[in-house]
Amino acid sequence: MNPLLSSTTANTGDDEGTLADRVTDLLETQIRAGAYPVGSRLATETAMTAQYGVSRTVVREAISRLKAAGLVETRQGSGTVVCDPKASDAFRLDKNAIDDPAEGVLRIIELRRSIEAEMAALAAERRTAGEMKTIEQSLKAIDLAVARGGDGVAEDLAFHMAISRATHNSHYTELLGMLTRALEDAIHVTRSNEARRADLAAQVREEHQAMCEAIRARDPSGARAAAYGHMCNTADRLKRAGRDFWAGSRRDAAQRLAKTHLGTVAARPKR
Repeated sequence: MNPLLSSTTANTGDDEGTLADRVTDLLETQIRAGAYPVGSRLATETAMTAQYGVSRTVVREAISRLKAAGLVETRQGSGTVVCDPKASDAFRLDKNAIDDPAEGVLRIIELRRSIEAEMAALAAERRTAGEMKTIEQSLKAIDLAVARGGDGVAEDLAFHMAISRATHNSHYTELLGMLTRALEDAIHVTRSNEARRADLAAQVREEHQAMCEAIRARDPSGARAAAYGHMCNTADRLKRAGRDFWAGSRRDAAQRLAKTHLGTVAARPKR
């Protein structure tokens, strides 16, 4: 029986994010076990959708995460091809459990604090008119997603990715790509906390807007301060969340982050 379909969670309205976790973990296990040899092609999206009983969106998200981990790559005319897992250039997640569910999220925020600050400063110096437009559109997309009943997590991440591309330093974008899974969990937790109160949600919008305006004004110091302040304020808001906040999907995400240890693996060799 299919390992996903044999689980009751796959048939009881489990959210797409959790299903993407399961498909990603299954494919990663198969790749590392050699079920998919290096250089072989993964099954098509249509085949995996039928095989695992999930939506095409879930399959695409799983493949996107495998790409970010350096386990697969897309080649023109060849589809999704398996890379050598031993030469992955991604960050690997090890087990390092922490009792406080907030601690794992706060560690990621602490890491992002310096990354996001310098990223925003460089974007203010180097962004093009087109990149500025993308940043502004990404910012508007967050509110639009929330207005439509979404959580805005993907749109929030897209906003920060747009800023990373405006640095004209691809390492920032690559680093965020490697951290995508952890960032999604962290943003899910922080946004769900802020969504509980209108004043907190308004603060986040104002902080994002301040970053955007400083980048638009080509003000590196202002952009750096706005991004750094946003990360500090995000941590402070989370620290003030009550015990009842840490339940359901938020606790699940926090527990994943609490077990995260970021260790670099040898870079994939050039072809």
